[in-house]
Amino acid sequence: MDGILLPVLIGLVCIVLGSAIGYFYRKNIAEAKIARAEEEAQRILDTAHSKVEAMRKEKILEAKEEVHRLRTELDKESRDRRNEMQRTERRLIQREETLDKKLDSLEQRETALTRKQKDVQRLQDEIENLHKNQLQELERISGMTMDEAKGILLENTEREARHDLGVMLREMEAKTKEEAEKKARNIIGGAIQKYAADHVAESTVSVVALPSDEMKGRIIGREGRNIRTLETATGIDLIIDDTPEAVILSGFDPVRREVARIALEKLILDGRIHPARIEEMVEKAKKEVDTQIREAGEQAVFETGVHGLHHELVRLIGRLRYRTSYGQNVLKHSIEVSYLAGMMAAEIGADEVLAKRAGLLHDIGKAVDHEIEGSHAQIGGDLAKKYRENAEVVHAILAHHNDIEAQTVEAVLVQAADAISAARPGARRETLENYIRRLEKLEEIASSFEGVEKSYAVQAGREVRIMVRPEKVGDAETTALAREIVRKIESELDYPGQIKVSLIRETRVVDYAK
Repeated sequence: MDGILLPVLIGLVCIVLGSAIGYFYRKNIAEAKIARAEEEAQRILDTAHSKVEAMRKEKILEAKEEVHRLRTELDKESRDRRNEMQRTERRLIQREETLDKKLDSLEQRETALTRKQKDVQRLQDEIENLHKNQLQELERISGMTMDEAKGILLENTEREARHDLGVMLREMEAKTKEEAEKKARNIIGGAIQKYAADHVAESTVSVVALPSDEMKGRIIGREGRNIRTLETATGIDLIIDDTPEAVILSGFDPVRREVARIALEKLILDGRIHPARIEEMVEKAKKEVDTQIREAGEQAVFETGVHGLHHELVRLIGRLRYRTSYGQNVLKHSIEVSYLAGMMAAEIGADEVLAKRAGLLHDIGKAVDHEIEGSHAQIGGDLAKKYRENAEVVHAILAHHNDIEAQTVEAVLVQAADAISAARPGARRETLENYIRRLEKLEEIASSFEGVEKSYAVQAGREVRIMVRPEKVGDAETTALAREIVRKIESELDYPGQIKVSLIRETRVVDYAK
C-alpha cells in the first residue's frame, strides 16, 4: 500500500505545483497585455484629440470666411437697392413735374373750350333768330304756312316716287322673269342632257321562238287542251298563226305575259307538254318572276342611290318593271324621274336626296292600282305613309299630278321631272291616227279665235305657233288671247306633258320702187 500511495502523492504534488506555476505565469502575461492595450488606447485617444482640435480650427476658419463673404454680398446688394431707390425717386419726381405741366395745359384748354362754347351758343342763337325771321318772311311772301308748304312738297315727292317705283318694279319684274325663264331652261335642258335615256315605248305582245313548226302542234295539244290550260293558268292569249317558228303572247298585263313567256320557254326546253306539266311550269315561272321583281327593285334602288327603303316598297318598285303607262315602262320612267329631279334639285340648291327619293316613289301606286280603288297618286301616298316614309316624300307623291297643291320645292321638281319624262319623244306610244287627230284638233282650236290668221302645230305637238292679224289684235290684247287659247286647249284636248302656245304679231310695210 505504501508503495502505491507514494507515487500518487508525488503526482498530486506535481499537479498542484504545476497549476500554481501556470496561474502565476498567465497572470503576469495578462497584466503585461493589459498594460500595453492601455498604452495603445491612450495613444489613440491623444491622436484623436489632436485631429479633432485641428478640424475644429479648420471649420472655424471656414465659417469666418463664409461670414465675411456673405457680409460682402449683403453690403453690395444694399448699395444696389439704395441706388435703384434713388433712381426710382428721381423718375417719380420727373413724372410729377410732367403731370403738373400737363394739368396746367389742360386747365388752359378747358378755359379756352369754355370760351368757344359760349361763342358757339351765341352764334346758334343768332342763327335761330335769322331762321325764324326768314321763315316768317317766306310765309309772308308765299302766303302759306310752313306746314302747308311741307304738305305740298311731300305730296309731290310721294307722287314722283310712286311713279318711279312703278317703273322700277315693272323693269325688275320683266328682268327677273326673263332671268328665271332662262335659268329654268338651262336647268331643265342640262338635266335632260345629262340623263339621256335610251328606252322607248313597250308593246303589249311578246314573241317566243320555236325550234320548229312541229312544236306548234304540241303546244296546241289534243283538241287544244294544252293551249287552253296555258291560257287559263296565265290569263294570256297565245296566237299561233302562220308566223314561222314563233308563237305570239298577247296581253295587257306585263307580269302575266312574262310568266307565260317563261313557262312556255321552259316547256319547249323540257319537251313534255301536257296540262299537269303546264301548271307546274307556270308556278315555277311565277316564282321566277317574283324573284326578278325583287331584283329589279333592288337594282333600281342601287342605280338611283336611294337607301333605307322598306323592303315592301322595294318589292313594289320591282313590280313597276312589268307595268306600263301609255306604252312607257313605269319602272324606267320612275328611275328617269328620280335622276331628273335630283339633277334639277342639285342645280337650284334644293334637297337632292329628297328629290331623288320622291321621284323614284312618285308612281309607286301604279304597282297596286288595279287592286285598290283610287288614283295612283293617292294610293302611292297611302303606301308611303304605311311604310313610314318622310312626310315631304308623301307630299311630293300626292302632289305630282296636282291632286293637292305642291307646298315644297322638291314636290314641284318631281312634277317637272314627271312631265319631262312623259313628254320625251318616243317615251309613250300612241297610234298614228290618234297622233294626227290630236295635232289637227290643236290647230283647229287655235284657229277658232277671231283675229288668228294661221296656226301650226310643231315639235311633235308640244308647241303651237299662232300668227294673228295685226290690224285686229293689238299688243295689249295678245296676252289675253294667248290665255284664252290655253284654257280652251286644256278643256278640250287630252295630251301628255304640256303644250307651249306662242302668239306672234308682226306689222309689215310693203312698198315698191318703180
